[in-house]
Amino acid sequence: MCYCVFMPQNQGHIPIMKQEILDFIKESSVSASFLLDATFGRGGHTQYYLDYFKDLKVLACDRDKEAIKYGKAHLASFLQEKRLDFIYKNFKDISAQDFSRLSETACSHILVDLGVSSPQLDKPERGFSFYKKGPLDMRMDQNQELTAADIINTWSEEKLIELFQKNGEVFRPYRVVRAIVEDRKHQLFNDTLSLAQLIERVDSWQKKSFHPATKYFMALRMEVNGELSGLKESLEAFVDYLCPGGRLIVLSFHSLEDRIVKHLFKALKDKGNILTKKIVKASDAEKKINPRSRSAKLRVFEKAL
Repeated sequence: MCYCVFMPQNQGHIPIMKQEILDFIKESSVSASFLLDATFGRGGHTQYYLDYFKDLKVLACDRDKEAIKYGKAHLASFLQEKRLDFIYKNFKDISAQDFSRLSETACSHILVDLGVSSPQLDKPERGFSFYKKGPLDMRMDQNQELTAADIINTWSEEKLIELFQKNGEVFRPYRVVRAIVEDRKHQLFNDTLSLAQLIERVDSWQKKSFHPATKYFMALRMEVNGELSGLKESLEAFVDYLCPGGRLIVLSFHSLEDRIVKHLFKALKDKGNILTKKIVKASDAEKKINPRSRSAKLRVFEKAL
């Protein structure tokens, strides 16, 4: 379960477990020739591997226009060298035809980082954080219609309870949901702080523990962005996009996501090998430097030769 992603301080984006991922790429039976970074974010992983592997090409995908704009500005030299290209779409919509952008037909490696990038979390105007006032938004893709405010203000009490129990794994969300439904009769929820303050009030928060809004905001974010829907099918397709001996590398931050990855890899045993019999977690040293790495889980699947 990911409780550490909503940190109050703005620490910038630090790519998680980049060295461990590098080791899995280096140890492959196939050379690092073409990497699909399915969730570019701020490009920390992509830049690290482009610097390390001088012949590597990367197709970087993201559904956040700000991420694509940032990448084109900060990694312009790799674009000029034709070692990097960007594609603006949800990774669940990627097809093999997209690889032709870099004159490739199959991937040597695919990286899927299911976390939310720090700039998204830290910018109040994106509506992900409950520490600063911002619109109750939470859309990774600003072109989509559904927002967190839509869910909070229009969903029935029963649907909200189900959402927080399933996505947030909240044990007993009943009192919070009832308070939401009652309060919205008089004033709709339009900003992050008003919702967070209601949760604090109803949940009787003890400040020694993690903020009670963490689970609720995470559940909303996952629903707004459809983070669980289609994940299994997308990862299964990615295995088909790999060349023989290629590796699918997945970083997850939520127990439900990790469960999907774990069960899928087991179901694909006839197509290759699971290289992470036990999940790989961030080192103690990394956790101290980057608290957001505490809930990260790394799993790797290698396609059969």
